[in-house]
This record gives sequence, C-alpha cells and structure tokens, in this order.
Amino acid sequence: MLSEYFHYGLLIALAIALLVAAFTDIRRRQIDNWLNAGIALGAPLFWWSSGLSLWPDVALHLGVALAAFAILAGLFALRMMGGGDVKLLTALALWVKPDWFLELLIIMALLGGALTVVMGAWHVARRQRGRLAIPYGVAISAAGLWVIGVHYLPAAGTAVSGPVG
Repeated sequence: MLSEYFHYGLLIALAIALLVAAFTDIRRRQIDNWLNAGIALGAPLFWWSSGLSLWPDVALHLGVALAAFAILAGLFALRMMGGGDVKLLTALALWVKPDWFLELLIIMALLGGALTVVMGAWHVARRQRGRLAIPYGVAISAAGLWVIGVHYLPAAGTAVSGPVG
C-alpha cells in the first residue's frame, strides 16, 4: 500500500513539473534545465515503484529516450525546436512506456498545431511584425498530462490499459 502511494506521488510530482514547464514556457519561452533534470532524475524511482525489470523494460525506456534525443537534437540543430523542448521530451521518454510515447508525440503534434494556429492568428490580429515564438512546452506538457491521466491513474490504469508500469 505504501509503495502505491509512493508510485502515485511520483506521478503527481511529474504532473506538477509538467505544469511548471508549461507556465514558464508561456511566460519566458524557456523551460529550465533544473526542471528537466528533476524530471529525468525522478524516472529511476518511477521505474522502481512500477516494478520494471532492468531488461528489457528499463533498457527500452533508455533506448527510446536516446533515440528521441538524437532525432530531436537534429531538429534543434536545424532550428526547428527549442533546446528546452528537446530535453523535456527526452525526460518524458524516460517515464512513459515506449508504445505510449508514440501516442504522446501524436497528441503533442496535434495540440502544437492548434496552438500554432491560435498564436498565429493572435500575432496577425495584433499586427505584430516580429518572429512568432510558440511555447511548445505547453503542447508537450499537455500531452504528458494526457498520458498520465489516461494510462497511469488508478481508474484508467485498470479499465483501459491493465497493470501500472
């Protein structure tokens, strides 16, 4: 029972961190390194509380995170993504089951597209000439919260996706 509280406490901490990332990205167009590091460093505790085995479970999480970082760092180099966004998605890949990470990316892309349209319209309506800066951390955080809500919460975890982990 205590381990279950610990497990859900970690998920609550992740949800709070995602909310902080979204709000700081809205306010400053920046996601702090300490926040991304905290999310990444919390993942091993989550693996332990989920009962994941080192092979293949943890290895898959690490592999997906490494692949995500490699691809997203390339997008950062091409100036298509911000550095904080790359780090936030990589840190989330450490938490989310590999097959659910693809869901997270799809939801993030849909939300990010909608956010871009809304912010673009706002930019045009205000007749601003500067470059449009999209706080994509909002879409990443919202997608992460969606995955937590759908796959990790007690009612959803038993009804939709089976055991926690």
